[in-house]
Amino acid sequence: MSKSLYPPVAKLNQAGDCRKIRRIIAEDPDWSLALVPLLSNLCLQNIVRNFEEKPIIEELLPGHKDYVLERLSPALPLHVTANLISDEGYWKRCCSQRWDLCDVSQYGHSWKRMFFERHLENIIELFIPDVTDPKTVLDMVPLCKNYVKRLDISQLLPPIKEPQKAEEEDGSDLASDSGSEGPSMDHFDFGILLNKLTNLEELHLVYRVRHCGMNFEWNLFEFTSRDCESLAKALKSCKTLKLLRLHQSKVEDDKCRLLVKYLLDHPSLRELDLSHNLIGDRGARAIGKLLNRSQLETLNIYDNNIRGPGAQAIAHALSKNSTLLSLNLRLNRLGDEGGQAVGQALLNNSTLLHLHLGANEMSEPAAIVLSKVLVQNNTLKSINLSCNRLGMDGGKALEEGMSHNTTVTECDIRLTEVGQESGSCISQAVRNNQSRARKKQAQESKAK
Repeated sequence: MSKSLYPPVAKLNQAGDCRKIRRIIAEDPDWSLALVPLLSNLCLQNIVRNFEEKPIIEELLPGHKDYVLERLSPALPLHVTANLISDEGYWKRCCSQRWDLCDVSQYGHSWKRMFFERHLENIIELFIPDVTDPKTVLDMVPLCKNYVKRLDISQLLPPIKEPQKAEEEDGSDLASDSGSEGPSMDHFDFGILLNKLTNLEELHLVYRVRHCGMNFEWNLFEFTSRDCESLAKALKSCKTLKLLRLHQSKVEDDKCRLLVKYLLDHPSLRELDLSHNLIGDRGARAIGKLLNRSQLETLNIYDNNIRGPGAQAIAHALSKNSTLLSLNLRLNRLGDEGGQAVGQALLNNSTLLHLHLGANEMSEPAAIVLSKVLVQNNTLKSINLSCNRLGMDGGKALEEGMSHNTTVTECDIRLTEVGQESGSCISQAVRNNQSRARKKQAQESKAK
């Protein structure tokens, strides 16, 4: 039996020669075989690191796809991620990183829609005519057109005012001889964009500059004729648009007529809001024409300069209209002439559900006609007459009308001087109608 080439450790210890002991010292005392990463994870980490150069996502197994999506950077270029990644968790991280306030309920509970709508809005709001390259907007179209349904533009920047322009304003003769041309556009031209956004349904615009501070000038709040024409043509080309809101932009009669010209027979427009502008009777006549040649369901033109003749034009269209459900004319100057005209129209109209005539300088004659509406019209559900001087007699007339009405569940007569007794009777009639409506709704839900 051959002897071992290596002496037993015990004998070495007894001999006291420790230099010949073979030792293994681990570099990491916490090392364990269980900590060795899986090869699949190493591959997935490599995909994450190189995603910009070689994006791989759809070919992965569901579990592996989740692993990659959780680790992708929100800073990846949009041309890589826009039409490739649909995971809401990823787009939520993109939104949260960029904006402090993120209410996804305002975007159909879609984080991806929120990101692209707000991203495109930011580009447009910071667009400077003849400075910003339109390509920055157009390059976004293929990436966002499938996700943008609404644009809420809260400012539009004018061209940069050059020093030379200041000399022209001072009457410099040299400036008149220079032959320099003005900017190619006054604000962002929506004509290059709207017809390409094939899912756009809502457009909210305000021609103003936010936070201008000490640099305030009136031309920062100007919706020019050139702006109006380019916008009107763009709206006509946007066949999917359902809601247009253009407010606080000094839209007067001529601009209103131009907008209406291009909105006539629009195939999808259902709501128009031109509130807080300068529209007068001529613009109101154009709006009346639009009512006859559109499928509008909601019309908001409150806080303008519409008087009796303009209200008569709208009322004439309303008497023949069969689509409009809500009309808001508050804070105009209809007077009794306009109020009576609208009331007479409602004797023939059988579709309008909501009417707002608050603060329109109306008095007893208008109240008398509207009381007849309450008796004969079986469609109207809410009417607002607040801040008009209807008087005691006007209140008696409305009280008599409401005593025969069964459909109006909201009737606002605050600050109308109708008297406490009439006001109380009208309120009681409204409560009776509300109770009747609740019972009817309960019966219908049971039948279903």
